[in-house]
Amino acid sequence: MKSNTAADPARAAPLNELRADLPAAGAAGEMNLDVVLDLPVTLSLEVGRSRISIRNLLQLNQGSVVELDRAAGEPLDVYVNGTLVAHGEIVVVNDKFGIRLTDVISPAERIRKLR
Repeated sequence: MKSNTAADPARAAPLNELRADLPAAGAAGEMNLDVVLDLPVTLSLEVGRSRISIRNLLQLNQGSVVELDRAAGEPLDVYVNGTLVAHGEIVVVNDKFGIRLTDVISPAERIRKLR
């Protein structure tokens, strides 16, 4: 049995309400992104990783050195809400750390990784 919301006004009404809440489509058929531009996201940088046992973790104290899986000078990973979006290098700007993006992951590649 085939469902047809156009023939059933009771089922079409909620669908039309949802469509009314959607932002207007642009000339190219793209959604208006203005509704999400002010949403906060978490930007984090990863210098490297290390796996250690709980025994060794509990033995860490001030001055301890933990070896990471990256060589000095390798680019850092830049994550937005846990998704890799770029690679970069540390810079100092007005006595504060910053990052210079050296490689940005393409939007198509980021979407492919989400699936």
